[in-house]
Amino acid sequence: MSNFYILAIITALVSFIITPLVKKFAIRINAIDVPKDERRVHCKPVPVMGGLAIYISFVIGVILYNGILTTSQLGIIIGATIIVMGGMIDDIKDLSPKYKLLIQIMGAVCLLLSGVRISILTNPFREFYPYLNIGWINIPVTIIWIVAVTNAFNLIDGLDGLAAGVAFIACVTLMIVSIINGRLEAAFLTAVLSGAILGFIPYNFNPASIFMGDTGSQLLGFLLAAISIETAIKSATAFVIAVPILAFGLPIYDTLFAMIRRKANGKPIMQADRGHLHHRLLDMGLNQKQAVIIMYFISAALGGASILAMQISNQRAYFLLGVTSVITVFIAWKYGIFRHKE
Repeated sequence: MSNFYILAIITALVSFIITPLVKKFAIRINAIDVPKDERRVHCKPVPVMGGLAIYISFVIGVILYNGILTTSQLGIIIGATIIVMGGMIDDIKDLSPKYKLLIQIMGAVCLLLSGVRISILTNPFREFYPYLNIGWINIPVTIIWIVAVTNAFNLIDGLDGLAAGVAFIACVTLMIVSIINGRLEAAFLTAVLSGAILGFIPYNFNPASIFMGDTGSQLLGFLLAAISIETAIKSATAFVIAVPILAFGLPIYDTLFAMIRRKANGKPIMQADRGHLHHRLLDMGLNQKQAVIIMYFISAALGGASILAMQISNQRAYFLLGVTSVITVFIAWKYGIFRHKE
């Protein structure tokens, strides 16, 4: 286990060292976020594409660990490379949603070809038949999971350090779950990714000198979605749905609420607005740091629930997920998350 921590420290140092180089590269190719609407909370142009530093550090860490990549690791890296390339293009010139979706599906297909897929689910309804083999449906289920989490982290990237910090907390959560469940490869991957994120956060926390951009937010969502498939497997083969949903609860719930809000108010689902949780916290009078720290605490609480879900029975794990969802929906309704704001 000590090797994992050493590797996390190494990747954190690599990320910390190369982020300024990535910043210079972003400025040179004009990958800069210029504030041009009310949704943006920064007041001056800031270089983006910081996710490239996280990607490079992650790949270096994976290679350093065992030199020869396993099939699943190769699939994750190839898929991540596709996501990063698409994100870099999007950071330079905005891609349409259909092209972003196509790139995300290509990344998910790389995972499927390498054997990273959701094929057996835990069954909460039958005590003597606890697992459900979903057969060929594993292909669309895996693609939907990867695309959904990738976009969830992309949408939550609205304040300095928010997406990076939430992803780091999710990484630590998955690493603990992996260790408890004996999934050492998943634990190693989360350790490497958490180090890569940690080295980037000092440059990204408010006031940020560089944004991760779509390059980073989509990369983090993709990698966490991929690693979670291996992390949340219990009893040899079965995928515990409640674990990653709770671990990624903040971006997942925020994205679902955004879709419901836009649909209920007659707006296109893909149309951006100022209704996300971080916008609501700012409207309540909090500054960026305060809003981000509150969301860190929410992520940590959901992460704790995720760890608990892995250690209890299937039925209780789904019950915990249900109770958490009901409480979250009630709080969201009470504080007007479903009301549309331009």
